[in-house]
Amino acid sequence: MVLALVVVGAVLALVVLGLLGFGVRRRLIQRLGGTFDCSARFRAPTAGQSLGKGWIYGVARYNGDRVEWFRVFSYAVRPRRALERDRIQVRERRQPQGEEELALLSGAVVLSCRHDGDDVELAMSEDALTGFLAWLEAAPPGQRVNVA
Repeated sequence: MVLALVVVGAVLALVVLGLLGFGVRRRLIQRLGGTFDCSARFRAPTAGQSLGKGWIYGVARYNGDRVEWFRVFSYAVRPRRALERDRIQVRERRQPQGEEELALLSGAVVLSCRHDGDDVELAMSEDALTGFLAWLEAAPPGQRVNVA
């Protein structure tokens, strides 16, 4: 009986520490400011696959001429992907369709982009989208801007 209580207590402590780790990591990411909730899909669904597949919930952070994207459910302190401002080409803006509405945060807008020849879809709130597009257009003089 005592052994069972010790094991349950240890498991509960590990769960609490794991959740605390997620919270501390998110605070470290947000510490520098310029963050916004941003789901991402780095591979378009194949024919016959649900539109809701492939979305990963994350947090994006502006860092100079880059947007760094972090998975929410990860302990990594480095960004999973970094998108360079002068290499982002916005192709279309649309509302989530079908099962995407369930996979994304409510009120999200999907931005279909191309970055270094790869298709990337970002889903964010209207306010975050306005800031993202303004950041793209605010490139220093002489850089090309690819906003459709």
